[in-house]
Formats: sequence, structure tokens, C-alpha cells
Amino acid sequence: MESESAVDALSALAHEGRLAIFRALVRAGPDGLAAGKLGEEVGIAGSTLSNNLTVLTRAGLAASARDGRSIIYTADYGRMTDLLAFLLEDCCDGSPSVCAPLGDVIAKAMCCPPQVGA
Repeated sequence: MESESAVDALSALAHEGRLAIFRALVRAGPDGLAAGKLGEEVGIAGSTLSNNLTVLTRAGLAASARDGRSIIYTADYGRMTDLLAFLLEDCCDGSPSVCAPLGDVIAKAMCCPPQVGA
């Protein structure tokens, strides 16, 4: 990931409402959430939600797809992974103890291992 792309993503997340929306989409998983349900979950009304989703989509952090009359929004996990990798790329330069606590965060994120035979 280039610095400019990281700045775009971080700028999109640097807003309380957009951060709440993105976190809700991440929690929802790959099935995502319908716009109305997403708005209810984060407590943000229609036009404000729409504007925030536009910013997240332009930054590549969210995507949408029509499902009948609903629009389903999902987090872009690839983009999220790229951003996290960019932020951690230079971690621990000469001091592993600085980034050691991140191991706990990563372990917690591994809560959803692939199911055997799925």
C-alpha cells in the first residue's frame, strides 16, 4: 500500500460515525448489513449514513451490492488487511518488545478459524 492510499483510508476512519460504521461492517462479516439495519445498529440516520458510507466506499474500505430492494454493505477485508500491514510494516525495528503486545491482538482476531471440511 502506498502512503497516499493509507492516508485516504485513515482519513475516512478519522470520524466517529464512519469508524462506528466500519467497525459494525467488520463485525457483520462477509454477509454484510443492509443499509437500514446498519443505520439502526450504529444509530445514524439515512442521509448522514449514506454520506459516511460514500466516504468509506471511496476510500476502498466498504463495498455495496444490491439485493432486491436492499443495498448490502460489507467491509473490504483485503483493504483493511493492506492498511494494517502498512501500519505494522516497520514495527519492531530493533526492539521486538515494542510490538509484542500486538501478538495478543492478532490472536484475538483469530477467533474465526476456517472450519474443517467446510
